[in-house]
Amino acid sequence: MANEPLRWDGNDAQGNPLRWDTPGLVWDGFVPQPPHKPMHLKVSLAFASGSDHDVESTADAVNTNLYGEPAYPTPPVTQANLQAGMTAFTAAIGATAQGGTAATADKKNKRTALVELLRQLAEYVQTHCNNDLATLLSSGFQAAQTGNTQSPLPTPDITKVTNGNSGELIARATATKNAKSYEGQSAAINPDGTQGPWVRTDATGDSQHIVFGGLTPGVLYALQVRAVGGSTGHSGWSNTVQHRCL
Repeated sequence: MANEPLRWDGNDAQGNPLRWDTPGLVWDGFVPQPPHKPMHLKVSLAFASGSDHDVESTADAVNTNLYGEPAYPTPPVTQANLQAGMTAFTAAIGATAQGGTAATADKKNKRTALVELLRQLAEYVQTHCNNDLATLLSSGFQAAQTGNTQSPLPTPDITKVTNGNSGELIARATATKNAKSYEGQSAAINPDGTQGPWVRTDATGDSQHIVFGGLTPGVLYALQVRAVGGSTGHSGWSNTVQHRCL
């Protein structure tokens, strides 16, 4: 916004208008400055929409750092309850390795419960950090980005893989906020169970339709995806999912 010119509209003792160059007039003041608008820190809740690994990592950091920190004497969630939520979620993730809708539903429920505990703690930290970044970070949480500042993107998860055309697999992943696009990599699984080298796919703008093309029908492949963008250029690689190409 352009600066507005300052105007002097006072009068001298005789009622004559005062000018900046009036003889004998001494300027002894300061141009008033606009009030400083303080930055209000917020706790980042990116973990809530991130991958399962992001939720586990955040919970572990908070469990390690928050409890016993003088700035946070009375957390609304006890360390025992947070640890129990973490243990249950990790066990549920392991159970999904065997497949099945029941195991997937149970993992989702355990994730929701753990995220809710973390949300309660995040609100508490935001209230008690006294708008100090070091104090906020001492809790194990991360600060939300402000303005146009970029931050690292959370790691997506592959949630489903289907067959497309012959020699093509299509992955669906959790959406990552602020991602510009997504890319994947595939590796053939040899008959003896060993994994071949990773081969990168072209980037796609849709987390629900990441295409792996040029594959060999009948071969089992390991797949990973990652989000493109953020302060580091891309997120970490996702969980690895195996699927046979038709």
